[in-house]
Amino acid sequence: MTKKCELYLITPPSINNVAAFADVLAGALDAGPVAALQIRLKDCDDDMVCRAYEHLAPVAFARNVAVLINDRADLAHKLDADGVHLGQEDTPAVKARALLGPQKTIGVTAHNSRHLAMLAGEAGADYVAFGAFFESATKTPKMQATTDILSWWSELFEIPCVAIGGITAGNCAPLVRAGADFLAVCSGVWSDADGPAQAVRALNAAMDAA
Repeated sequence: MTKKCELYLITPPSINNVAAFADVLAGALDAGPVAALQIRLKDCDDDMVCRAYEHLAPVAFARNVAVLINDRADLAHKLDADGVHLGQEDTPAVKARALLGPQKTIGVTAHNSRHLAMLAGEAGADYVAFGAFFESATKTPKMQATTDILSWWSELFEIPCVAIGGITAGNCAPLVRAGADFLAVCSGVWSDADGPAQAVRALNAAMDAA
């Protein structure tokens, strides 16, 4: 039986009012299945990340959604988050594992590189993330990925793969068909013209249809 592709939400890069955003998040999570939430606040200090976690994590946990911290294994450890997502310039996965222990989730960005993905797998990553697949409204992609890398990975490895970068309900089907286990989505949900809840519904419907 083919594993169902799941939605992996990423917060906006900045949140002006985390208490108000917690309500928005609740509405989005109530609209359809979401596997994980990554708190990704760029150019914010540690206190802001911690405040965001304090407001958003209970909303996610109440709905059985895992919460990961972007980039910072030390903050993930301090907050006892479910895990961390690491870029290539962040703490190596081996060191993150030593800090966080065997039960926490560690994801690693592999861009469009088969070599980096295999290194991440060898280092004990729980998932690898490929992208960007499309133009992103939240960051300038360092690399452009194609669906071939998803097909290659899913055929050869059991470690899940995440597709990221400009993903919406309208363009996600080829990624699902290529073998993505998760779709990581940011602006495709929070900036959707019909609102985040409708975006979550549409993404889940598109993944099911693919």
